[in-house]
Amino acid sequence: MLHGVIPVRKPKGMTSHDVVHHIRRLAGQKKVGHTGTLDPEVEGVLAVCLGQATRIAQYIQDLPKRYQATMTLGIATDTQDQSGNVLEESPVHSLEVKRVEAVFQRFVGKIEQIPPMYSAVKVDGRKLYDLAREGKVIKRNPRTVTIYSLELTGIEEGRQPRIHFDVKCSKGTYIRTLCVDLGRALGYPAHMSHLVRTKSAFYTLEDTWTLEELNSLAENGDLGKALTEIGEALGQFPCVEISSSAYSWVMNGRPLQMDDGKSGRNDHLPPGSLFRVFTEDGYFCALYRLKNEQTAIPEKVFRVR
Repeated sequence: MLHGVIPVRKPKGMTSHDVVHHIRRLAGQKKVGHTGTLDPEVEGVLAVCLGQATRIAQYIQDLPKRYQATMTLGIATDTQDQSGNVLEESPVHSLEVKRVEAVFQRFVGKIEQIPPMYSAVKVDGRKLYDLAREGKVIKRNPRTVTIYSLELTGIEEGRQPRIHFDVKCSKGTYIRTLCVDLGRALGYPAHMSHLVRTKSAFYTLEDTWTLEELNSLAENGDLGKALTEIGEALGQFPCVEISSSAYSWVMNGRPLQMDDGKSGRNDHLPPGSLFRVFTEDGYFCALYRLKNEQTAIPEKVFRVR
């Protein structure tokens, strides 16, 4: 069984689940999952976890994501993107770059978004998009997300101007909804007309493998070449090296005393911090959480040897 993360370049026209199903078939294993849904018409970075790496999906999902997006002004749709039915049209007057940039800056930081009806968010056990397909619109509670940066990259003038931008945001951010809210702040109906995820966690578009490339690797029995090892995929956490004698201690899920030679020093990590545990020969074996200055307890132990 393969264990690790493959950064896939998801093409348009496929769901994230379609990509997972494809990787399952190539790898010949069921334990495969993705780290953040991309809509069918959205392309870009989709980190796919295999084997025991499925246990770290939550840590990859928690990291910021980056997108290149296009917002079209003058038209609103029921799905908030180009695939939906038109709800409203309005002529758009000439846009000043400084005004657009000023509006963009109002959305940097923590903002509230109301999840779109066409989304997988569940309310009372039912997904919103199922309710939307039945013609229902229900009240949704706003969610707080973070926009780390929002940069205007171009404006195409016309009857329905297209505004291109680059955005870095927290998990759970709906770029479709951001487009609608930005348009509203500019005084016009709007929808998202194009979106590419350019970065997810540490993976950029340059790091990704196309499905065609993965097919070729699998045919030659080399799919493992596309894998990022589990320990490397958790690069946001500091690492601690343990002695060879402490390996079995860790693999049995025992607490570590941080200054007894089993795990080295904690480098002044605050209590509650997660850190990666490696053996002296560079083998990643566990993720531990610092309980206090002296003691760390296992969060997850990985047996992939």
